[in-house]
This record gives sequence, C-alpha cells and structure tokens, in this order.
Amino acid sequence: MASVVEQGKRRRRSDRGAEIIELAIVLPLLLLVFAAIVDFAFLFQRWEAVTNAAREGARVAVLPNYQSTDVIDRVNQYLAASGLNGPNPAPTVTYGTQTLAGGAIISVATVVVWYPAQLSYMGPIAALIGGTQPSSIMLKAVSVMRTEQPISGS
Repeated sequence: MASVVEQGKRRRRSDRGAEIIELAIVLPLLLLVFAAIVDFAFLFQRWEAVTNAAREGARVAVLPNYQSTDVIDRVNQYLAASGLNGPNPAPTVTYGTQTLAGGAIISVATVVVWYPAQLSYMGPIAALIGGTQPSSIMLKAVSVMRTEQPISGS
C-alpha cells in the first residue's frame, strides 16, 4: 500500500480536470469566432441582395419609356422581396455618357443603392467588452448599364 504522502504526490501530478479548464478558456473565443462568421454570412447575403437590386434597377433604367420613379420602385420591390425592409435611403438614378477605350461614346444609366445592414451578434458583443465596432454598416452597390437609346445630337 502506498503511503498518504505518495498518494498526494500522484494527485498533484494528475491531469484530471485539465480538459474542463482548457474548454472554459477556449470556448468563449470559439463562440466569438462563430458569431463573427455568422454575422459576416448575413452581411454577405444582404450585400448580394443590394447588388442584385441595383442590377435590377439598371435593367429597368435602360429600357425605353421608363422613368426614374419606375427604377426606384423596382429596386424597392426587389429589396422587399429579399427581406430587406425598413427605412432605406432612396436609390439614385442618373443618366449620362461614357467614353469607351476606342473613343466611342455611349449613353449609360447608373443606379446606386444604399442599405444600412445591422450586425446582429458582433455589435452587442463588442459593446459588452467596451469595443467601438459599429452596430451597423452602410452597404452600397452601383450598377452601370448601356442604354439602347441613341445619344442626342448624333
């Protein structure tokens, strides 16, 4: 039989419970990384929807007999169908010309869409630990398409 002193030495050298302590140290960091990944995925999905809304607006803008209000309505419809509701800044629609590399001048329609995306997880977590990370980010998408209308004066 081992003496009481030898049993005490064995217990001090034992690694029992070390995994629990390691988990307690690492788990908050893993959860923080997971929350950042989820937030980025939602942010990327919203950015894709805003980009597609700008593209849809530009498609309407290049068609003959459509006005800027039709373009703005189409952009807002696309954003609403994508689940991006709320008070969004109005999309801007501009018509102009662009010079190509060969010197040709074409008429284009430019649609710019803005959307304030909320950070669901990282914003509140950063606030808990005293961080200054913004709780929302303004997403911007620009789409430029060539119109089929002739340039006036040519």
